[in-house]
Parts: sequence; structure tokens; C-alpha cells
Amino acid sequence: MKLEGKVVVVTGASQGIGRQIAVDCAAEGADLALAARSADALEETADLVRGHGRAAQVIPTDVTDPESVDGLARAVLERWGRVDVLVNNSGIAGPSAPLWEVPPDEWDTTMAVNVTGVFWCCRALMPAMVERGAGSVVIIGSITGKRPLLNRSAYATSKAALIGLTRTLAEEAGPHGVRVNLLSPGAVAGPRIDRVFEMQAEAQGLSPEEIREQFLALSPLRQLVQPSDVSRMVVFLASDDAARITGADMNVTSGVVMH
Repeated sequence: MKLEGKVVVVTGASQGIGRQIAVDCAAEGADLALAARSADALEETADLVRGHGRAAQVIPTDVTDPESVDGLARAVLERWGRVDVLVNNSGIAGPSAPLWEVPPDEWDTTMAVNVTGVFWCCRALMPAMVERGAGSVVIIGSITGKRPLLNRSAYATSKAALIGLTRTLAEEAGPHGVRVNLLSPGAVAGPRIDRVFEMQAEAQGLSPEEIREQFLALSPLRQLVQPSDVSRMVVFLASDDAARITGADMNVTSGVVMH
């Protein structure tokens, strides 16, 4: 049980990778504080967590709203008295268009969720880690922060920004016993990447199946990443097995990115 007795906060826990992260953390002995905008979907995740015999706290949260995020921190600390792990998973795909056609409000929204939302969550929850002298922060980035993806400049920019944020935050938090790492998945199987395939297909005049094959051809393994591939790496980075790893950017990309 790699996370026995730890309190883990997961944002974006209502579906997809976030839900898988929460469930796998519970399977490794953690109690979960679950944050996202949809209370109903969070309750579904909570039921899965409780199925592993662990406690789940549902806290509807908008990571773009500092008051909402402060409320998340208060609720977690009032119930548990501490935070051992923060997983910043909330994110949106953003617009799909050439940069000169991207609506400014959609650009701003992408940055607000994918970058500033991480700032708000770290700012609200890390002081409890610093005070205790221990903790692990895992930030979910993307392969698109390291290589181009046609018509996705807002998303790519937001994910590239997380690399610099992680490295600097690790430098700041390290003397206080807090580790900060970035996890950069490749194309993860599921509805979200299916939508990306559809958008890319429309932009290039191809079928979604052809776009999928293009993505698979980039991988030496010829495979998409599975949600469990990401969640298991989160468990590792959150655990004492990674006690000497901080400031790292870990790729889970089926080999599409190797550095």
C-alpha cells in the first residue's frame, strides 16, 4: 500500500484520468478529497473510492475562482488537518484553430484553467505541506507542451508553461520537504482524444480514423496511452518510492516523446 493513510487531493476528479487517479490512489490506501465543478460526477468517483474501503470527500470547485479554491483548502484541512498529496489534473482542451483565428476569450479561458488554476490550487494547499515539512505535488501536463499539435496553440502554450512552473516551484518548495513533479501524458485513450481526432480530421480534410493512425504511427509501440498508465505513475510520484525525485518531467507517451 504505497499511499497508506495519506490524504490526496485530486482536481478534475469527476471523469477520465482524474477519476482513474483517484481510484488508484484509493487502491493504494489513500483517502481522497475530490474536486471538480460537477458534484454529481464527483459522487460517482467517490463511490468508486469508497469501494476500496477508503474515505472520499466531495468538494465542488472551480479552479479558476480563487475563492472557490480557498474553500477547497479550508474544507480539506477542516476534515483531515493536513494534505499529503496534491494532484493538479484539471484542464481543458481549448480552441482548435490557427492562432490568428483563436477568439481571445477562449485563449484566456484555456490559460485560466490549465495554468492559473494550478497556481491557485498550489497557493491554497501547499502552505499546509510547507508547515508540516512534507508533501508531494503532481501536475498533469501534456506531450503537447513539447511538440506541435496543429491548431492547438492555446493548449500547447498552457502545457509548456507548466514545465517552467514545476521546475521553479520544486526549487522553492524543496527546502521545506515538498516535492513537485510534472507528468506529461501522450494521447490518452478515451472520449477526449476521440474529440481531438475529430477536430484534427476536420482541419486537415481527413477522416478521424486516418488521424488516429497518424497518432499511432508516432509511437514506437503503436499504442495510445491508457488512463491507468498515467494514474500508476501519479501513485509512484506521490509515494515514498519517489522520495528523491523533484522538479522532474516524466513522460508517459508510448515513446512519442523520449526526453
